[in-house]
Amino acid sequence: MAVFHHHHPSADLRRLFHRLTIASSLSILCFSLVYLLTGCCESELTENSEIKTPTRDFFGSGWSYERNGTVAQEVTADVGEGALSRHHGLEANSSGKEWTATRRLPQALIIGVKKGGTRALLEFLRLHPDVRALGSEPHFFDRHYARGLDWYRSMMPKALDGQIVMEKTPRYFVTVETPARVHAMSQDVKLIVVVRDPVTRAISDYTQIISKTPDIPPFENLAFKNRSTGQIDSLWSPLWIGLYAQHLERWLAWFPRTQIHLVSGERLISDPAGELGKVQDFLGLQRIVTDKHFYFNKTKGFPCLKKPEGSSKPHCLGKTKGRMHASIDPEVMQRLRDFYKPHNQRFYQMAGQDFGWQ
Repeated sequence: MAVFHHHHPSADLRRLFHRLTIASSLSILCFSLVYLLTGCCESELTENSEIKTPTRDFFGSGWSYERNGTVAQEVTADVGEGALSRHHGLEANSSGKEWTATRRLPQALIIGVKKGGTRALLEFLRLHPDVRALGSEPHFFDRHYARGLDWYRSMMPKALDGQIVMEKTPRYFVTVETPARVHAMSQDVKLIVVVRDPVTRAISDYTQIISKTPDIPPFENLAFKNRSTGQIDSLWSPLWIGLYAQHLERWLAWFPRTQIHLVSGERLISDPAGELGKVQDFLGLQRIVTDKHFYFNKTKGFPCLKKPEGSSKPHCLGKTKGRMHASIDPEVMQRLRDFYKPHNQRFYQMAGQDFGWQ
């Protein structure tokens, strides 16, 4: 006799409910995992971004400063209302777009001159929160032009809207092809040249050369084509660089005088804040770097940045700066001054200012 089992409908409902519970639990678990993973990625991107909070170095009152071209912010009231608002302010950062830093081609270049004070000027300008400067010399327009503008852009530090990107390569000023190449990149680029008495500049240049190659001939032998006739070898690099009028003329064929700012190398030492004020004006920046950031180091013979809080040492330029110059025969010095005099006068006329070199 066949036995019929009665199939109770409540058992089916229990099984269906059990399956629905497992399915919904798995769905919640999946959504949680997705949320966690996307959250992690987002925080990683934020952490790895180059927009860093400035380090706890302070120059003067409240100056927050980070070296190697990273973003710095002036945090005291004496900056004026516009300093942070130019970066759209922290409170206006809800969309996140305003704080996106990008690599851009430079809007300003320090193009010369070698041994004129270009490193000092760059270091002083990097105190400004609206300046993003490359620390090394890229030599793009004189040596690496074939690599192209994309390569050059990739070398630049990331910058926010409103910040000025810049670099320095002193060789640009004296390289024949450079003005046209810079003009091809940007007709509006701002150009800065630090100039210095060409005689003392030449001796400084020679002093650097002998520090690297001690067995080269004496300065006097290299400066003259013929020592007995007193004919100057103006093609010898330390002397040729000092023919400022000749080099400036090439730049003026491509750029108006208003786009070229000349900095006195001597005044950059005696009055760094005054020279920095003029440079900040030229770049369209608020005058934030002032005399409160400098003190004069009598040992080295040039200005240093004031001691940061929490640091035992003030920030001076490296040991290669402020070297004792090689001793040069005074008669040779006078011959060089006579040689440069007409060149300097022509340069003063082109520049529209007298630098007072002897």
